[in-house]
Amino acid sequence: MRNYIMKLGVGVLVAVGGLQLATAQKAPQYGKASIDELIQAMTPEEKAALLVGPGMPGYAGLVPLEGEPDVRVLGEAGGNDKVDRLAIPETVFADGPAGLRIQPKRQNDPNTYYATAFPVGTALASTWNTDLIESVGEAMGEEVKEYGVDVLLAPALNIHRNPLNGRNFEYYSEDPLVAGKIASAYIQGIQSNDVGTSIKHFAANNQETNRLSVNAHITERAMREIYLRGFEIAIKEAKPWTVMTAYNKLNGKYASASNDLLTAILRDEWGYKGLVMTDWFGGYPSFESILVEGTVSDVVAQINAGNDLLMPGTETQREALAKAIADGTVNEEAVNTSLRRILEYIQRTPTTDSYKFSNKPDLEAHAEVTRKAAAEGMILLKNDDNALPFTNKSETIAVFGDHSYSFIAGGTGSGDVNEAYSISLLQGLNNAGYSVDKELQALYEPFVEKAVEDENKRREEVGLLADNKRLPEMLPNADLVAAKAKSAAVAVITLGRNSGEQFDRKIDDDFYLGQDEVKLINTVTKAFHAEGKKVIVILNIGGVIETASWKDKVDAILLAWQPGQEGGNSVADVFSGATNPSGKLTMTFPIDYNHHASAANWLGVPAEKPTDVYYKEGIYVGYRYFNTFDVQPSYEFGFGGSYTTFEYSDVKLNTTTFEDEIKVSVKVTNTGKVAGKEVVQVYLSAPANLVDKPSEELRAFGKTKTLKPGKSETLKFTLKAKDLASFVDAQSAWIAEKGTYTVKVGASSEDIKTTATFTVNNNITAEKVNNTFDLDVQMEVLKN
Repeated sequence: MRNYIMKLGVGVLVAVGGLQLATAQKAPQYGKASIDELIQAMTPEEKAALLVGPGMPGYAGLVPLEGEPDVRVLGEAGGNDKVDRLAIPETVFADGPAGLRIQPKRQNDPNTYYATAFPVGTALASTWNTDLIESVGEAMGEEVKEYGVDVLLAPALNIHRNPLNGRNFEYYSEDPLVAGKIASAYIQGIQSNDVGTSIKHFAANNQETNRLSVNAHITERAMREIYLRGFEIAIKEAKPWTVMTAYNKLNGKYASASNDLLTAILRDEWGYKGLVMTDWFGGYPSFESILVEGTVSDVVAQINAGNDLLMPGTETQREALAKAIADGTVNEEAVNTSLRRILEYIQRTPTTDSYKFSNKPDLEAHAEVTRKAAAEGMILLKNDDNALPFTNKSETIAVFGDHSYSFIAGGTGSGDVNEAYSISLLQGLNNAGYSVDKELQALYEPFVEKAVEDENKRREEVGLLADNKRLPEMLPNADLVAAKAKSAAVAVITLGRNSGEQFDRKIDDDFYLGQDEVKLINTVTKAFHAEGKKVIVILNIGGVIETASWKDKVDAILLAWQPGQEGGNSVADVFSGATNPSGKLTMTFPIDYNHHASAANWLGVPAEKPTDVYYKEGIYVGYRYFNTFDVQPSYEFGFGGSYTTFEYSDVKLNTTTFEDEIKVSVKVTNTGKVAGKEVVQVYLSAPANLVDKPSEELRAFGKTKTLKPGKSETLKFTLKAKDLASFVDAQSAWIAEKGTYTVKVGASSEDIKTTATFTVNNNITAEKVNNTFDLDVQMEVLKN
């Protein structure tokens, strides 16, 4: 594997193009000459060197060999290459969405370089708290800067088209408004440190199976309303330094070579001025093809389309691009424009400022940030008879489930972090002063240690392309469980799931519970309920699992997600009531996997290695489908419980006739007995004469501050014409149709508390756009 990675890093053609030293001394120098002068002075080889990355030296902890280029940050994912003759410096990119991913140890260096493992994307989004997310971003950004990195390769905000996507844990939601607003806050927080982000994967990277070459057939309306809208919000609001293109094809063209995506929409319509880079080896049909002699991505098409930087870069790409520049077979203006964007990016970096990074970020303070964020993102799915919070710390808790003892902090792949520690549920309960049954602990710990060891060994043998396997549950015998039901006050069962890059999740034994998990739940609930005692399930997962078949067996379910390195402490904060849960679902939990509209077309055809996937559900993704077609979910989009109750009142519109905008306000009162926060969701039902529409769509949301019992807060929202509009393909425009609109304010997509109506007297063209994304095949899509 070392040879595989390092082969991509050799041949760093920062060639002087045969120029002698005297010539080099006369060359314009970065920092003194203008960008135009630098570009004009470059040879074709130097231009190619700047447009194509240097490979991946130092990635995955590999110390560069003698003669190979050194790296600034061990574990970095890459960066732009330097051009010595012109004094253009190299900069550093590093993963990823849940925190900075670098190697914690370096050769002949006693120091450690750990980073904070923050909650995964699903957990962060479940807070619905943009101020909190910005604070998380600020902490991440400090680590990025103090470890000498210029750009964090995050956030990832592709839509949860299907619950089996292996990288859904990195992403935020099935709804583009939630995804866009959370990403925007995340970006602003990170970039407040004067380091950059790379918003990804642009666009429609919604499956891992054959991701490098699968052709996603998507209508323009679905692209614009669902798969691009979140990117549009985040890019316009937060202005990320860079955008990373997706691997997949869109209607026959690689995303990294799509003029529609990168020029017509991103540049011309959205006004984006930053740098666009490929995902690593984007444009190659497979990872194996990279090592085939002479194989090269279509570098000309990528540059011409507006993809500025090819990452991580290979020799063949550089050679091909240098030749195309010399021959004039690539658009010269496109080449020079991309060079300008790269140089403008470099000018913004800490590298150019010669920032003296400390290698000592405030990890202790950041641990508190992640602990707070994780707790606020947890969702109370069920709480019969106030099973939670459990406040009696003098009584014993019987703790079952492998993942109570081996808590999953985050997913695998680029979304992983090398943290100094990870707090398990067991540790969190102990830290909070709870008494945990020691006999169960003594049985579980060696079993789990062996299971984890076996899984790690399997992954090491397979290598970087290893998929994720669930740990087999230890099943205590019924007599032991019955004894614990007599001696313990309550039972806790943790169910865990993990996933990551390269592989999508499975239906059996992953989305659905395994038979060992079902048996564990049945055994524990039978015994504890016979003694009149409660059973609480903790879900330590990154994405959706099936809950309908077993949720009625247990008394409480706390969805903890993969909550980062402080996860066990965060769970204990909610478990004890120190934190009142206020998270809400940003995706639908279906009763059955096949209830998802995308299930019939998931992964595409042919089944063994899909080359084409058809988005026949169109705009009916997630709750838009479930609500419109009356498909009952297990837990609906926006759902989440609390230890208190809230009342909604005084919904007001500033006008009943829409012109330029309309203001909505609603009063929220804590009517319970403990302090808490509430997420307010504003849905809109619109006229559907020009095009069919979902029964309602989320158009705004907000979260109250912590309200003490009896206290109120009035939340205010402003809706513009674009918020009312749907994309009308026949007119290449976003149009708010004339007619009556219903504002639905609620605690979830199904729990609507209050409504109001207003009218639009005439069709409003909110935005006229380019005609893009023509289908390369005929395809009928779902309509209401």
